[in-house]
Amino acid sequence: MSEATADFDIESFHAEAVKTPSHESVDEMRALLVETLTDAGYPPRVDDHGNIVASRGAGQAAVCDEAAAPTHPHIVLNTHIDTVAPHVSYERDGDTVRGRGACDAKGPLAALLAAFLQTNPGEGTLTLAITPDEETTQTGAAALADRLSADGYIVGEPTDLDVCVAARGQCEVAITVSGVGGHAASVPADDNPIVRLKHVLTALEEYDTAVGPDSDDLLGDPKLTPTVVAGGDTPNRVPDQCRLTVDRRSVPPETSETFAESLTTHLTAATPDRQAVTVERIDPDTPFPDPFVTDSNATVVDALQAASGGDVRAFGAATEASYFAPTAPTVVFGPGVLADEEGGVAHASREYVRISDIRAAADAVATSLKTLY
Repeated sequence: MSEATADFDIESFHAEAVKTPSHESVDEMRALLVETLTDAGYPPRVDDHGNIVASRGAGQAAVCDEAAAPTHPHIVLNTHIDTVAPHVSYERDGDTVRGRGACDAKGPLAALLAAFLQTNPGEGTLTLAITPDEETTQTGAAALADRLSADGYIVGEPTDLDVCVAARGQCEVAITVSGVGGHAASVPADDNPIVRLKHVLTALEEYDTAVGPDSDDLLGDPKLTPTVVAGGDTPNRVPDQCRLTVDRRSVPPETSETFAESLTTHLTAATPDRQAVTVERIDPDTPFPDPFVTDSNATVVDALQAASGGDVRAFGAATEASYFAPTAPTVVFGPGVLADEEGGVAHASREYVRISDIRAAADAVATSLKTLY
């Protein structure tokens, strides 16, 4: 049995977690984690956003009760308990576990939990902070970022045991093109908002060349992708507007707010005077993860890379790590992969993770924490 999991049955916890559906409600999964932590002697606090927060070390009371600043160094281990739909049943074949959440992110959760239970931070503080809504609104992580003060964050996601120090941001905007509605036999093409959409699509193709941010050394180019078109309700009538949804994967220094503002200016300048175009962020009150890049020479990066032997690279998807990165060095790390040579793994019907990789991730995190403390 490996060092990080000597007093914690990582296989049983992971199996129970994957068997527990958390794509519609995280209540049952949250109860499992709360019970596990309580039984281990670290009863957590569940805050108003549904985050599960447990700490150990000299500053644990300060974190859980928000009474004072935690003692330093303060390292936070973070991942999420929600999954995407639909639920996929648990299966095990030797070292491989299949099922929804197997790698995203109940495999990383099991690894971080094992490392948390194994590590004594002494005069420092170690916090396990688990969010309930990473796959949807991400309000939990945004709330944690406002409340936690840490010296480093390790965020659990399927990275194939590589140490990821950067990720592109992600947001969605809705572009509304307005025109003149009426009978299909009489409305001029120039007034038809669906026809007018061609100007918007052309402007989107030109956006990054014209005004977008430069390519990032780690993250590469930003990406702008039209994903949904909606407009019209009957074959013989022209609608008075149509709506195009766009997915944005951003690189520094762009944020979701600056992107929406810049895109509005660009589309207004690029479309004809007769065309009315508006740009709005979808769910504007919901936080979107912005791009982040952590210094690859940060202590937490060096410690985790030395312990894991993984490559230092960018992560291939947006992540809640972006909420923590502005205030402290933040890395994304965990067992499993987003995709393999056969195609998608995370979020796919074939989602899987290897138990040996979960154990390796737990040991790497525990070993790196010993270095940091």
